[in-house]
Amino acid sequence: MLLTTKTTTIFLQNPQIQTQKHLIHHHNLNSPSKSPQLPPRTRRIPATLSLTVHSNHHNADISRLCEFGNLQKAIDLLHKSEKTILDDSKTYCDILQLCAESKALHHGKKVHNLISLLGVEIDSVLGSKLVFMYVSCGDLNEGRRVFDKIIKINVFLWNFMMNAYAKVGDYEESVGLFKMMVEAGVEPDSYTFSCVFKCVAAIGDDGLGEMVHGCVLKLGFGVDHTVVNSVIAFYFKCGRVEDARKVFDKMPDRDVITWNTMISGYVGNGSFDKGFEVFKQMIGENVSVDLSTMVIVVAACANMGVVKWGRMVHAYAVKGGFDTKMKFSNTLLDMYSKCGDMDSARKVFKDMNERSVVSWTSMIAGYARDGKSDDAISLFLEMKKEGVKPDTFTVTSILHACASNGSLEKGKEVHNYIKQNQIQSLAVSNALMDMYAKCGSMDDAYSVFSDTLYKDIVSWNTMIGGYSKNRLPNEALNLFIKMQREVTPDSVTMTCILPACASLAALNKGREIHAHVLRKGLTSDQYLVNTLIDMYVKCGCLFLAKSLFDITVTKNVVTWTVMIAGYCMHGFRHEAVSTFKNMREQGIKLSEASFTSILYACSHSGLVQEGWKFYNIMVNDYKIEPKLEHYSCMVDLLCRGGKLSDAYKFINKMTIKPDVTIWSALLCGCRFHHNVKLAEIVAERIFELEPENMEYYVLLANIYSEAEKWEEVKTLRDGIRNNRGCSWIEIKGKVNIFVAGNKDNPEAKRIESLLENLRMEMTKDGFSRKLKYSLVDKDEMEKEAAGCGHSEMLAIGFGLLKLLHGRTIRVTKNVKVCGECHETAKFISKNVGRQIVLRDCNRFHHFKDGFCSCRGY
Repeated sequence: MLLTTKTTTIFLQNPQIQTQKHLIHHHNLNSPSKSPQLPPRTRRIPATLSLTVHSNHHNADISRLCEFGNLQKAIDLLHKSEKTILDDSKTYCDILQLCAESKALHHGKKVHNLISLLGVEIDSVLGSKLVFMYVSCGDLNEGRRVFDKIIKINVFLWNFMMNAYAKVGDYEESVGLFKMMVEAGVEPDSYTFSCVFKCVAAIGDDGLGEMVHGCVLKLGFGVDHTVVNSVIAFYFKCGRVEDARKVFDKMPDRDVITWNTMISGYVGNGSFDKGFEVFKQMIGENVSVDLSTMVIVVAACANMGVVKWGRMVHAYAVKGGFDTKMKFSNTLLDMYSKCGDMDSARKVFKDMNERSVVSWTSMIAGYARDGKSDDAISLFLEMKKEGVKPDTFTVTSILHACASNGSLEKGKEVHNYIKQNQIQSLAVSNALMDMYAKCGSMDDAYSVFSDTLYKDIVSWNTMIGGYSKNRLPNEALNLFIKMQREVTPDSVTMTCILPACASLAALNKGREIHAHVLRKGLTSDQYLVNTLIDMYVKCGCLFLAKSLFDITVTKNVVTWTVMIAGYCMHGFRHEAVSTFKNMREQGIKLSEASFTSILYACSHSGLVQEGWKFYNIMVNDYKIEPKLEHYSCMVDLLCRGGKLSDAYKFINKMTIKPDVTIWSALLCGCRFHHNVKLAEIVAERIFELEPENMEYYVLLANIYSEAEKWEEVKTLRDGIRNNRGCSWIEIKGKVNIFVAGNKDNPEAKRIESLLENLRMEMTKDGFSRKLKYSLVDKDEMEKEAAGCGHSEMLAIGFGLLKLLHGRTIRVTKNVKVCGECHETAKFISKNVGRQIVLRDCNRFHHFKDGFCSCRGY
């Protein structure tokens, strides 16, 4: 049945399917067909013209050589016969066929040139063979030029060209050929429609797809399984699940491919349960399943994470004999591993008669995903012993296992294997960077990064995130600046670089990144918004953090937890508790981190009763097993409330072994409440766990100093190594670092003079500084000199000199602020009238009008 003129006109007049100029290649099928004009002396000789017996003999010889695959001799004989014009296009077709099969483009071009030179008429048969040769040899453009010159083109050649464009991903050109084909009055067949629907789905033109569907129905292909299956697949790929279902339901007869298309279509659109329902319906109607059916259904079970259904399908497959097929077993391995049932996966793996690299990779990836990195590494070594060569996916999976386990040495062994076997791909390079970054070896990560010639966005994000997580914020920011000159950052980049800004308290840079997020419309990314709130919190801008929190429409548990933690860090205890209660009222499921934040708020605010209340809610209502961080908060809570004996008993009753953090919280409590006897007991426990950590020796020495036990102080001082802290302040986008005693800063003399004047003002005002924190009993003047050398004071002095009056001074210190500097900062905030935000390793201190937000806790 041919397409009528009326139908063709209606189909082509629709503006959505007008043929585009660049798709037609200037080919106008509506103009009269004319044969190419030849030079005056050239005589066109039909290929079918009978010539001499000698010519017939050559034809037979060439055909015989082609039959035996001897292309070179056939070409040589062809050239010897140039003067004796070959009389049969079949000879040319035979040799062109062999050129196509041998991918011998240069020989094919020689044959084409000879045909043109001799003036042989290129009819539809010879023209089709030329097109086939060029396309098979990879020269689609030349094939198209020959195609455009053929006068009468049958449907098979149209289909061949459409499929050729589809294979190289030029779906629009393929659709353009279909439009030209209809315009030329050539009737499509089932293969035509199958190709067109794939192409239309790929370019996402569902409007055109609907029109082609209408054409299918008009031409009577509505009962053709091949075509209708393509229609169903098209609707699924365009996300039109209901339309696909309507087509399926109207089919009077369905084959196994139809059922498979429905199942895979539902799975591809995330409707795994509906796909499984179609599978059950298929079995209920006694339709014979095939291997593709079983693979698709098992993959659906894997995506759903329902191992019970997976086992049912497994049992059904065993009855059908599919369990002996490697493809099915590999899919089964993947299903069990994704569902967390590694025992069943291992059993399937052992029962396999034959294993491919996919089998091994599925098991290795499963172990890595399940957190069993040691098993993954062992299996990788076993795989190499078996002589199975790992591929890219295997290597990336094992590197992920090494990264998860922190196995740097094993990771380096894998890296050496990659070098020796020359396994080169961007995915492998990125996996190597990730492994080294997660194992804390950023030098090795950067070495891989530098050696990678082509870097994608993942490469840059991996390195920036690695620097941030390994507490190398300056390196992260420097690489981010370099990245912007080569690649456009995405939302993942922002989440990687913002922690670096937070670590440096680089507020200006953080604001720049926030502005970039707003310009690019990335505010819908929940993880990114949470990271922005966290950045503002850690840069000391609680107001901006709260503003962003308030305008965030969708808040998850992380959003609430970050805000609660922010209030805790800044000493706003009541706001933290209020936010926590509001979070519960909103029905947000609380996490371990949420309880850590609220317990921290209670402990640093002295809210003993509230703290115990929340602790009991966590244990009794939410059934959360306390972790070390929860125990640490509770010990700190008891200590700040003066209940040191209760804290000591609480530690001894813990269900897990206390670490240094737990004991150091009690040691700090002993110092605050001047309990020297208990401090000595606790210190012994700490020294057993971390004998090389000087921080705790200093803390015990300060306890002795406050109790004026100078002999004990001197004994400890002999073994203490000085580990000076540093402080930094960001001004005009530049981070300025200060170390006690270092006078390299150009403003060092002015800072020293300013602090000296402030020190004199403190003396005049009688402002009480807590000089009892010194380790030795020096005289008063020596104590004052020692106090002024602390790094946070240098940074504050620099801020007073460089920032305009009224601007908040924001300083960050890498260790805990000492009591002396804490009191000095209080005085400066009152005397100079400047707000100072000082962030140490524990929390924020907001100094204003002579008071601090920590309230002395």
